[in-house]
Amino acid sequence: MTSASVIPEVVRSEILSRLARAEREHGVRVLLAVESGSRAWGFASPNSDYDARFIYAHDSDWYLSVDVEDKRDVIEYPIIDDIDLNGWDVRKALRLFAGSNPAFVEWIQSPIIYLESGGFAASVRTLLPTVYSTERGIHHYRSMAKSNYRGYLKTELVPLKKYFYVLRPLLSVRWIERHGKPAPIEFEKLLHLVGGQPKLVADIRSLLERKRAAPEMGLEPPVASVHAFIEQELERIESVQPQSSPEPDASSLNVVFRAALSGA
Repeated sequence: MTSASVIPEVVRSEILSRLARAEREHGVRVLLAVESGSRAWGFASPNSDYDARFIYAHDSDWYLSVDVEDKRDVIEYPIIDDIDLNGWDVRKALRLFAGSNPAFVEWIQSPIIYLESGGFAASVRTLLPTVYSTERGIHHYRSMAKSNYRGYLKTELVPLKKYFYVLRPLLSVRWIERHGKPAPIEFEKLLHLVGGQPKLVADIRSLLERKRAAPEMGLEPPVASVHAFIEQELERIESVQPQSSPEPDASSLNVVFRAALSGA
């Protein structure tokens, strides 16, 4: 999947223009910019926002100060024309990466890339298998599935999008259990993990098509087969005990940080 096949060219051009403006306004270099959220996951509605996220670096001197911890390390813009654009400083991003931050882990796996500069993105993708904590990953996806199920799926009319805010994390847990590494973020790459239940897969695919065609907050009565799978899987993963993962070696992240500052 490429950005050109999913993002209209006029939107892509506008996002690139806003990234260039952010560089000028804040005196930074954008190292990586991607689409996150439902468009990257593969189940966007026609009126879904464009969730553009980026990692940026200041010049080296910006970091050589006694008050670096007090400096602002995010760049945020208001949503305009359905484009939600914000970014993290590279130092913040790498510190969060060390803790297997789920947002950053998903950003660097996004199939929709607006911009890559230098070797930063390739370096963190290479490090991902050794940095990622499967224990933290399972905890995150389990919590995400539970909270969305309890908050949105126990009603007479269910928001279509929330089915996938439960199904994707449940299948991500299955992926991590099976492969011991981060789950891909595209829903289609996870769906085979349902396994051996063709009727359920057909129902999920039908739900997916309706979600893609419906407004962002489209509502429907519950789908019995999908609800049954969700409830069974939520009960099953309560007993999953992932192995603890060692803390990542900070030296490798320091190498990436210094390379990013040098422009490499």
